[in-house]
Amino acid sequence: MADVKLTRITKSFGNTHVIRGVDLEINKGEFVVFVGPSGCGKSTLLRMVAGLEDITSGDLEIGGLRVNDLDPSKRGIAMVFQSYALYPHMTVRENMGFALRFAGASKTEVATKVDAAAQVLGLGPLMDRKPKALSGGQRQRVAIGRAIVRDPKVFLFDEPLSNLDAELRVHMRIEIARLHRELGSTIIYVTHDQVEAMTLADKIVVLRAGQVEQVGAPLEVYDNPANTFVAGFIGSPKMNFLDGVVRGADGALCHIELPGFGGIVVSLPFTGPVPATRAEVTVGVRPEHFREDGDGHLQLTIDMLEHLGGETFAYARAESGGLMVIKTEHGRALRMGQAFDARFQTRLALLFDRKTGARIY
Repeated sequence: MADVKLTRITKSFGNTHVIRGVDLEINKGEFVVFVGPSGCGKSTLLRMVAGLEDITSGDLEIGGLRVNDLDPSKRGIAMVFQSYALYPHMTVRENMGFALRFAGASKTEVATKVDAAAQVLGLGPLMDRKPKALSGGQRQRVAIGRAIVRDPKVFLFDEPLSNLDAELRVHMRIEIARLHRELGSTIIYVTHDQVEAMTLADKIVVLRAGQVEQVGAPLEVYDNPANTFVAGFIGSPKMNFLDGVVRGADGALCHIELPGFGGIVVSLPFTGPVPATRAEVTVGVRPEHFREDGDGHLQLTIDMLEHLGGETFAYARAESGGLMVIKTEHGRALRMGQAFDARFQTRLALLFDRKTGARIY
């Protein structure tokens, strides 16, 4: 395994700037997830690490060695693609050992490494099958096994689970997390699914428009998002945003009027500088922070109820038309069209600058 360092990395296609000055350090043995919406540059950044895309400017180091101009086969990386990329005419055993045979490894070495990887991945009974006789999850395990036998310094995963159904994605997330614990390898993983990012990563890198918005441990990013983009992207369902205007401060409380909710004023505890009076702000409230004992409240009308068995999400609307998502344990007693007094814990609410989206406190 090896560390990976990106210094002021950029990528341009003509006049189109895709990656804009990315600085990032990935430690040995770390599981790092690049996450962001489609078109944010996460796969392009991964392909630059792999050597499949040229770097326009900046430096890329793997294990302390600058590899900008190094051939992909000499970087010590192995990549698992979304499409599996298996040879249809080869058996599982032949697919897993192909790269080693191509590199000139002996038959004994190939057999030993392939058998070891097959044991880790539970592929023993499938070794003589061809890809057409495998399920999607089995094919992805073969693709992962093909990467493992190369014993790379860094594993690269490009949305490897997006072709699988929901149940199989959950199973494969567990398998990939287990593999990381057993192998202790450095992994860079790309996904647009923030649930995958939250459950797999040691460190999340949130990207938007080719720039890094925030880097941190999953729960750190969830609890302390740097801006409204990160706050809205990390979390399912997403954070609720309420437009507000600062009306002043009193002791340790900042008073904020919410024009879209009948002009009600909520008082948020603050730990930093208080925004100027009449400043336009955004109050962020996560769905699970609505509680019956909350000291802030909003008058809403329920549009829809999403019953998930043990919990319910209520989609409710204010008079202004703003839609809120509320997690509730009492959803069975609620009805669509019903007036609803939604109470939330103000101490857990976040405050953002409405114009820039930056976090205030």
